[in-house]
Amino acid sequence: MRLYGVTGWKNSGKTGLMERLVSEITGRGFTVSTVKHAHHSFDVDQPGKDSHRHREAGAAQVLLASRNRVALMTELRGAGEPPLEALLTQLAPCDLVLVEGYKRDRHPKIEAQRAATGQPLIAPGDPT
Repeated sequence: MRLYGVTGWKNSGKTGLMERLVSEITGRGFTVSTVKHAHHSFDVDQPGKDSHRHREAGAAQVLLASRNRVALMTELRGAGEPPLEALLTQLAPCDLVLVEGYKRDRHPKIEAQRAATGQPLIAPGDPT
């Protein structure tokens, strides 16, 4: 499993680049998985749904499965955010993992940059 990252400051075009890369690479017959780092709280669940009720009741993990997709939600409940390496072990085997974010981690990456944001480049201070 090869791993490459797309990094950059907010609004630099990371997600659009990720979309194009996934589309192009899967179109060539390779399997691609992605990891996206979020700096804010998020919820993939909806209040009132059974899976949300399970989490609210205190479940450590809730696995939601249908014939179209499977989602595994893990509640950290005060534990620290897992490192990227630990998260990667939870992915099924694939040809390539593209990581959006994790700009301070030590994996190979490319930087998306949009001059309009006024942010400096990250690359000069990052050998990866």
